[in-house]
Parts: sequence; C-alpha cells; structure tokens
Amino acid sequence: GVQIRSALHFYPAFVLRDIDLLIVSFLQIKTATMGANGHSESTSLVHNSKADEENMRKLKAYQPWAFFVTFGGYFMAHFSRKCYSTVKQQLQEKAGYSPLILSEMDTVFMGTYAAGNIISGKLGDTFNPTTVLAIGLFGSGTCLFLINISLWFDFLSFSLALGNFFIIAVYFLFGFFQSTGGPVGTAVMGNWFCDKKSIENRGLIFGLWTCHQYCGDVTAALCTALVLGAGFNYTWALFIPALTNIGWGILTLKLVADPADVGIITPEVKIRMEKLKAKQAETGSSAVDEGPAPISYKAALQIPMMAQYAFAFGFFKLTNYVLFFWLPYFLGKHFDFDPVTANLIASLYSVGMMPGGIIVGYVSDVFGGRRASVIGVFMSMLFVFLFIFSKKSEELNASALLVMLCIMGILVGGPNNIITSAVAADLASHPSVRGNNKSLGTVTGLINGCGAITASIGLLAVGPLQ
Repeated sequence: GVQIRSALHFYPAFVLRDIDLLIVSFLQIKTATMGANGHSESTSLVHNSKADEENMRKLKAYQPWAFFVTFGGYFMAHFSRKCYSTVKQQLQEKAGYSPLILSEMDTVFMGTYAAGNIISGKLGDTFNPTTVLAIGLFGSGTCLFLINISLWFDFLSFSLALGNFFIIAVYFLFGFFQSTGGPVGTAVMGNWFCDKKSIENRGLIFGLWTCHQYCGDVTAALCTALVLGAGFNYTWALFIPALTNIGWGILTLKLVADPADVGIITPEVKIRMEKLKAKQAETGSSAVDEGPAPISYKAALQIPMMAQYAFAFGFFKLTNYVLFFWLPYFLGKHFDFDPVTANLIASLYSVGMMPGGIIVGYVSDVFGGRRASVIGVFMSMLFVFLFIFSKKSEELNASALLVMLCIMGILVGGPNNIITSAVAADLASHPSVRGNNKSLGTVTGLINGCGAITASIGLLAVGPLQ
C-alpha cells in the first residue's frame, strides 16, 4: 500500500484520497480474512460497527464546539490586529507618530508574523495546540495593553526615540503572538472535521470558518466607530480588544485539541493503526503505536504543490494587508472622510471577503476539490478590478467606492481564505503524510509564513509612496 501511494504521488489530491481509501479498505479486508483463517488475531477496526457509530456520534457532537472556540480565537486575533489600523490617523495626529514609523510598524509586524507562522505551526504539531492558541491570545492582549500604557503616559513626550522604539518593539512581539491563530487553529479544525462527509464538504466548512478574520475586522471597525462617535478617547479602541483576547484565551484552554485525546478513533487513527499492523506483519516485530510524529519542514515542502501555493499566497496576502492596514487612513486623507465614516466604509472590504471564501470553497467542492482552477478565475478577475481601482479610485463617488471595495473583498477573500484552510488540509492529506495528523499545522504555517514574508517586503513601500 505504501509503495502504491508513493508511485502515484503526482496525481491530484482529490484522486489520491480515493485511491488511499481503497488501499486502506483492502488492508482492512485482508486483515479480517487473516483473522478468520487463523493466521492472525488482529481484527480491523472498521468491522466493529457499534464502536464506529459511537465514535462518529462523539465526533459529530464535539465538532460545533471545536468550530466555535477556534472561530472565536481567530476572531479575537483579528479584532486586536485590526483595531490598530482603525486608529492609525489618530496615532499620527494626536499621538504624534510619523507615517514612516506607522509603516515600519506594519513591516515589523508582518516580518515577525511570517516567522511566527512557520514556528507556531510546528509548535502546534509538537505540543498541545490549545496551549499554543491560548498563549497567543494572552500575549496579544498584553501587547495591546502595553501600547495603551505608552499612549496614556505619552512616551513620545519623554523621548522621541524611546516612544518610537517602544511601540515598534511591542509590535515586534505582537506579530509572534498573532501568528498562532491561523496554523494551529486550522490544525485543530482538521483534527475534528476528518470524517468522510466533512472531507467532501471541506471547502464549504473552511469557507464558513475563515469568516472569523473578517468578522473580527468588521467588529474592530465598528468598535472604533462607536468609541469615537461616543466621544471616548481613541485608546479605548485598543483597550477593549486587549481584554477580550485575554478572556477568550481562558476559554481556549478548555478546548480538546484532538479526538484521540478523548478516545475517539478517527479515520486518521485507523490508517495509522493499519500501517502499524502492516509493519508488524512485514518485520515480525512487536512495534507499538506511539502516536503520529510531527512532520519536518523538509517533508512538508516536498508535498506536491506545497511550494507553489506558498509562493502564490504571498501576493494575495500583500494585496490584502495593504488594504487591511492602510484603507481607513487612505479614505480619511484622500477622500476627507471623518474617522468614523472612513472605518465604516473600510469595513465593506472585510464584509466582501466573507462570501468570497464561502463561494470558492463551495464551488471547489462541487468540482471535486479542484480548488486551483477556481482560485485562478478569481485571480484573473481581481487583476482587472485592482487596475481600475489604482487608476480611478479618487474619481469615484462614495456609492461606486463601496461597490468596488465589496467586490475586491470577495475576489481577495476567496483565494486568501481557502489557500490557508481547505487547500492546506488537502495538502496535509496527501498520501505521503496520510495517517499523520501532526502535519496540518506545519503545512498551514509554512503557507501563511511564506506569504507574510512577501507581504512584509511589499509593505515597506507603502509609507514612502503615500
């Protein structure tokens, strides 16, 4: 079975999944037959229907809670990440930070976020994922609280160098803590949504799940609009997400990261046990199952199409983060919108990104998991709209601007959401790592991290250009 998988590695993932299931079924039938003939006392797990039904019932019962907690965790990450960009104009005009420092903050964040994604994915595959997620939330809340302290006590008034160094140093750490949500959260989702029906609808499930980041973005914009509209100090827009991140971190600690941790036998566990039985029969040894070992970076990069997706994702991430970090500022400076209106208009971009992921996920499921084809169509359409926006944005009225931003959100959000979730799960299900559920965090982290490196380099140009 292992030799057949290796020989067919060049086939698309959706074909390999079916081939892999056929091979495993053959091994299970063979094992059962050997037992009937008296050659082995081992019996395949799939023939214990009552146990399978109970495992499936437990798996399905916990899936909504796993979805909710991981969704909320990344929602909080984006709530805390976006709140800074919603008060960027106030940081320049009231706190006294220069556009260059604000641009450097973006670049520093993206740099540490990129490295953090690669590291966090591996940490999530090596240690308890819920602990890694909780540390990220606690750290994000603490960093925002430290930024509030620098604003409350006006560090810039003491020393320009001190104020600039402090806020950049805090944002340096902030990027590491923020990086845990994507790769580790995706790995936990992959652990729980591993049954056949969930795999068939993986695009739709992850398309819905990845709305977390845009819900967080919209909430941050609305929170800032409410804070400024009510006449409160703008620092409250940073303090509120700091508190909510810490609160959600406490809840995350109670999440079960893997069905196997509570005795639920999933398809991945079955495949791993079948491989173990085959190894025992081949070598005649009494090898025991020690659980899946974390995949190495080298092995992850050798998965077919892994490097290509990681490279392509960088350009989506750059487009997304230029708009993510600078859109409220751009609207306020060049269209003379007040800060409240600028944040509300910018939120339309995030609103558009939510259906984008759902559309790409659902359509790619309908076409049997052919996600690259759907992503390619969205990329081609995005090029046209970005070109129009770059040439005509300052000539558009408010209504046309809203429509343009919403459409761009759909076209960016679709591929952006699916590459880091459903595509990553497809890659982690490749036969070369099948039966090893300790690969999804590393795969997602590499894609996200490589994309963030490209985005951080591109963001260096935004400050000087504006």
